[in-house]
Amino acid sequence: MAELILPLDQPSQRDALALVDDLGEAVDFYKVGLELFTREGPSVVRALHGRGKRVFLDLKLLDIPNTVARAARAAADLDVELLTLHATGGRAMMEAAAEAVASTSRRTRLLAVTVLTSFTPDGLGETWGRSIHEVGEEVTRLARLARECGIHGVVSSAHEVARLRAALGPDALLVTPGIRLAGGAAHDQARVATPDRAVRDGADYLVVGRAITAARDRPAALAQVLELMGAPA
Repeated sequence: MAELILPLDQPSQRDALALVDDLGEAVDFYKVGLELFTREGPSVVRALHGRGKRVFLDLKLLDIPNTVARAARAAADLDVELLTLHATGGRAMMEAAAEAVASTSRRTRLLAVTVLTSFTPDGLGETWGRSIHEVGEEVTRLARLARECGIHGVVSSAHEVARLRAALGPDALLVTPGIRLAGGAAHDQARVATPDRAVRDGADYLVVGRAITAARDRPAALAQVLELMGAPA
C-alpha cells in the first residue's frame, strides 16, 4: 500500500515542528526541503527523529561526482530514509552517490529527480534547447539511466507513474509529488493528480502538502487523502 509523506514547507524549525506536533501520530513521514534545511540544517532532521518520525531529505543534489558522493554520505549519516539527486547530473555522479550511500547506510534510499513537475513540454524544450513533444519520454529515459546507475527509485509526477512502473518493474521506488484533491488548485505545478489516481497507477509514496496543510480543517483533509489512497481500484 502506498504511504503518505507530508512536506515541511515552513520557514523555520519552530514552525515545522509545530505542524508536526499538531498532526501528532496521524503522520509519521515528513519531507525536509531546500528552504528548511538551508535555514536550520541537520538539527531539524534530528528533531524529527527525536519525535519518532521518518525523514525524506529533498535536496536534489547536482554537482561533480565527488561532491555529490560526499553530500550523499553526509545525509546517510543523518539516517534519512530518502534522499534526492538530479538524474541530469549524469552516470558518473549517480554511480558515485549510490556507492557512497551503499557503503554508509542500510537505510537511506536514493531517488532521482527526472523532470520537475513544474515543467511543461515547451518549458522543458526551451531549457534543453530542443523540441520536446512529450515530457513522459524524457522522464522515462532519465529514470532508466538512474536505475542503471544503482539509484533505488525516481520522483515523478503522477502522469508518468504508470509508464515508469511498466518500464522499471516492481522493485523501483516511485515517489509522486503534485498531489491535489479534486477541485484543488495546482499552484506552481503543471502536472498534478488526485491521490487515488496516483496509487492506482503504481506510486509507492505520495507527497501531499498544501491539500492538507492549507486546509481549514487539517484532520479532515488528511483523513480524506488517506481514504482516497486506500480506495479500491
